[in-house]
Amino acid sequence: MDKRLFIDVHIVQTVPPANLNRDDQGNPKEAYFGGVRRARVSSQAWKRATRTAFAQHAPEHDHATRTKRIVAELAKRLISRTGLEAGQGARLAAKLLEPLGIKEGKKAGDTAYLLFFGYRQLEDIVDLVAGRAADLAALDDEQLAAAVKELPVAQKLQSGHPMDVALFGRMVADIPSLNVDAAAQVAHALSTHAVELEFDYYTAVDDENLKEETGAGMIGTIGFNSATLYRYATIGLHQLAANLGDTDAALDAVEAFVQHFARSIPSGHQNSFAHRTLPSLVAVVVRDDQPVNLVSAYERPVIAGEEGIAEASAVLLAAEYERAVRQWGDAPVHAAVCHTYAPGSDTAAKLGSAFGEQQTFPELAAGLRGTLVDLLKQAG
Repeated sequence: MDKRLFIDVHIVQTVPPANLNRDDQGNPKEAYFGGVRRARVSSQAWKRATRTAFAQHAPEHDHATRTKRIVAELAKRLISRTGLEAGQGARLAAKLLEPLGIKEGKKAGDTAYLLFFGYRQLEDIVDLVAGRAADLAALDDEQLAAAVKELPVAQKLQSGHPMDVALFGRMVADIPSLNVDAAAQVAHALSTHAVELEFDYYTAVDDENLKEETGAGMIGTIGFNSATLYRYATIGLHQLAANLGDTDAALDAVEAFVQHFARSIPSGHQNSFAHRTLPSLVAVVVRDDQPVNLVSAYERPVIAGEEGIAEASAVLLAAEYERAVRQWGDAPVHAAVCHTYAPGSDTAAKLGSAFGEQQTFPELAAGLRGTLVDLLKQAG
């Protein structure tokens, strides 16, 4: 597709006391913004949460994985499909991937870096040799290397990308031909207000303590904070279609991304805090010029008032959006919003003025897809 289209996703979400994403000290990540310390959740953490959600709702053959163990993963499929012994499968897998020039890691069988690929891509590589795997395994090293050298192994990793790889990209510094430009960009989530780090001092009781023994079996501390977060991501539909090689598949990927990005949450210390919440606002904006992150709405930190931080944050987002459209003159081609604020309230009215009438989340997703289909038809 030639038409450039960007889908911006803006989310306001309140999280109770939690430690979603730890720094090197084990405390929740933070950042200075607008002169004050904010809660921060890294883009990597939320991308992984989104990818994990994909995996829970997609058939296994559509899954992707990021690992140093591509040789072992390929060997496992070779053994399963062809009946080779474990050693033969590992040897054939290593020889199939050898022409790619992937650097070896310190641990036997590992690569020097993580590789992001799809299970279906590995099955496509197995297809290249499945009918003659036993004959290949019988060759000596030199003969085997010559026999597999011309097989299109690299091409199998350069096409047929799973949704995850198409969205989030792949970089292999020393093998540029395997690189995939990411179609999605995810910002670090930031609290809309100032945040202070707190600590939970906890104890664990030894259930088998004798009566005369006192004290806890274990004590410790864990850092946490609570925050209303502004989350932002954008998808380049044109890049996504190029990565997947199919416009309909790209539309499916957009729908899946919006669904799982909105609903997912990093799982750090999940059992300790049970922090899973849903957003109070999700707005989608389709643009044909450039993506626009609206975090500047919160450069001045929100201060809790009668309406609460989340609702004040939603109002500020709507105002920033309208101001940006008015001042820059770059009206989007589509905008829609799903929120949990009271119908008929002042907040609902301001959000409606900016993004349109309140919709349920399924309505928002369906409307987004319908708009994208219409825009692509108009583009020919």
